[in-house]
Amino acid sequence: MLMNDGLKQTLKLLPALPGCYIYYNKEGEVIYVGKAKVLKRRVMSYFNRKHHDSVKVNVLVSQIERLEYIITNTEVEALILENHLIKKHKPKYNILLKDDKKYPYFLITDEDFPRISIVRKKNMNPEKGRYYGPYTDIRAMHATLDFLKKLFPLKQCRTPKHKDRPCLYYHIGRCLAPCQNMVTPEEYKKIVKQAELFLSGKQTELMKQLQEQMQKYSDSLQFEKAARLRDSYNDLAKTLEKQKVVYENTKLNEDVISLLSDDGIFAIVILMIREGRLIDKKDFVYEVEDEDRAEFFATFFKEYYSTLKLEFPDKIVSNELEAIGEKALYEEWLEILAQKKVKISYGKSAQGKELQMLADKNANVVLGNAKIAKMSKIRDDFNEIGSYLAEKLKLKNFPHRMECYDISHIQGTNTVASMVTFINGVKKASEYKKFKVKSTEGKPDDFLSMKEVLTRRLEHLDDPKWGKPDLIIIDGGKGQLSSVMQIIKELGVTGIDVVSLAKKHEEVFLPNQSKPVILPRNSSALYLFQRIRDEAHRFAITYHRKLRSKSMISNP
Repeated sequence: MLMNDGLKQTLKLLPALPGCYIYYNKEGEVIYVGKAKVLKRRVMSYFNRKHHDSVKVNVLVSQIERLEYIITNTEVEALILENHLIKKHKPKYNILLKDDKKYPYFLITDEDFPRISIVRKKNMNPEKGRYYGPYTDIRAMHATLDFLKKLFPLKQCRTPKHKDRPCLYYHIGRCLAPCQNMVTPEEYKKIVKQAELFLSGKQTELMKQLQEQMQKYSDSLQFEKAARLRDSYNDLAKTLEKQKVVYENTKLNEDVISLLSDDGIFAIVILMIREGRLIDKKDFVYEVEDEDRAEFFATFFKEYYSTLKLEFPDKIVSNELEAIGEKALYEEWLEILAQKKVKISYGKSAQGKELQMLADKNANVVLGNAKIAKMSKIRDDFNEIGSYLAEKLKLKNFPHRMECYDISHIQGTNTVASMVTFINGVKKASEYKKFKVKSTEGKPDDFLSMKEVLTRRLEHLDDPKWGKPDLIIIDGGKGQLSSVMQIIKELGVTGIDVVSLAKKHEEVFLPNQSKPVILPRNSSALYLFQRIRDEAHRFAITYHRKLRSKSMISNP
């Protein structure tokens, strides 16, 4: 790349020390922030190569006008500073996740007689109380809040409803009426501490305290108070019975994290295990342009734990952490945040693998639901998406009916092809077709296979049971598209748009054009194309496996 003199001079003076580097464009905007163990080595890696594997990095480097750097004493200080600078500047080439502060938190207020409430404040002031969260399921949160108010009858009103008598909450056992001095500050503080133990996941310690306090009330003949604690104890015991016991080891406090991704959708699930029990699950769904898995997970990991208001676990388990590396660095960083040692594990032990599989199952459901939601949105917005595709890809037809084909074989045997159909953005499984290819059996030739399939399909253009496609999508790059266009020309077919989608960089190629069209990475248009292509591949593979199984049975 062409560099100005100022940038060249700064690169020469880079120190071999830990710190953060900040890239600016010609408008003076911060476009990227990174941290490095050795600034000189890390920054020069951007400029020592003419081309990078990542499209994003190539574009980033071409826009760097100047750079600044901040030296730190240690790499962990650089990690903390990087997180701060990203939140401050929101650089366009850093992966920016939705701020988890949009999720609700439990708040135990900082008052003489605290209350428990649900808040969604963006700028939380620690002096106003203690926060527990974030939580991702607001319905479950309200159910938990109702249970908490039953278990711990703390004050519910900001100000007293009556001057000289307690309100209805007192009479139904949901408040101890501190506004009428019907509970001592010491007793009230004990209940607040118990609520904090519950929200921190320390149920075993809480059960022990309730049992001891219940015995004290009973011994001092305060039977009404003992009965209330007995009811709370029984309610809590029933709740704990419903929770899955992960290990008999009741000291186990772990977060188990799973990340699954598909077509630009990233689903993350965190299983919270406290005292050997699975007490909660948090799930997050993101659509981001950059699909570098390790970079995305590192960004999420830093954001989540740097804003965590719950008590930190003793261990964080995830096989994704292995790809990030820097285990010692992150453990040191976590120790600063948590004020205690937090171990990082890749989940290689038998127990770790079992928990990782459970987290993966949950993440798979979250990812599936996110994909269904996105496809539903495509269906609802298809007029807009179809118009965008028609304009962007210079289509002659509005793409009401889209078809995609895929060839599947193993060294030329049992060659099959699939045709999947999407109408107005929704798959039409009743109009899928499968072909057993005859012309290339025993001698693999994808060109001849596609020629046979297209010939057999396009001879049905006038058949109402088959219909006529507005757009044919080919899986592949410029070469595959040229081959298909040659076949269509030989068949004398006109009036059908044809494009190809190359998987490596998800580029769309048009006939007779050398440069591809780049659809936005997180756009509904690209996602629709990816789903059609993947569905064609799935349908072909399924048919191929079926034929292969039959062949193996008939030829033992």
